Amino acid sequence: MTSELKSWDREHYVAGGGEPFLFYVVFGNIDLSAPLSRSKYRSQGAPAGIDVMSFGPEKQPEVPGSFCEGLLWDVLVEEAPDTAAEVIRCEQCLVLRGTPSDDTSLDYLRNTVGLITYLLDQGGCAVYDPQMLRWWPPAEWKTEIFDPADSVPGHHTVILISEEDEPGLRWFHTRGMRKFGRPDISVHNVSAEEEEGIIKICQRLIDLQARGHVVSEGQVIRMDSLPTGGVIRHAGDFDDPEFNNVHIEVSWPE
Repeated sequence: MTSELKSWDREHYVAGGGEPFLFYVVFGNIDLSAPLSRSKYRSQGAPAGIDVMSFGPEKQPEVPGSFCEGLLWDVLVEEAPDTAAEVIRCEQCLVLRGTPSDDTSLDYLRNTVGLITYLLDQGGCAVYDPQMLRWWPPAEWKTEIFDPADSVPGHHTVILISEEDEPGLRWFHTRGMRKFGRPDISVHNVSAEEEEGIIKICQRLIDLQARGHVVSEGQVIRMDSLPTGGVIRHAGDFDDPEFNNVHIEVSWPE
């Protein structure tokens, strides 16, 4: 059956770069009686290593509500009140969580994306993705994540921008790269004239790493739109709340 599905290749794959970790929550009163069509959803079901756990009135009923709190939830309530109301009405959720046993390709992501899309079609009303700090209504999930029929790493990650203490400078940092078993990206003290180049380098590192590349310690950044001398250093750990992942710090000499 594997040959019937197009593989999502990792053309730059290097072993030992890190273990991917997936974590999604699908809300809804989901009917699992219909079979999962492999051809329609481009999925063979949950990849080996990914657990699918159901929570609701009969099993740990407090779990669904535990995701409906905090700043990200408040943003959803403000910006998408209809979606938030649907989530609140749900008494059940399915949690997909774990480390895929085979990361030599991105088929584990393809299978998970297809499985989640199937769950939405069977009654799911929203997907919560804590790794990139996003709630997905079904239509947005299908348009941005499922419909491209490819991995599109930039759709599974986010580039966040925060103000630095010094006026006029900003911090560019990503979330979501742990899905690929690779470090997130951090660039501090970015001036306005450097922002376009920094976004491009973040996008480049997201795509390269997602496709399996391992960034070396001390690698030099070379881009015409950025100053010379930029260097990559590895930092952080999985307990860092800014990333929930290790990260690479891109910096330039003072």
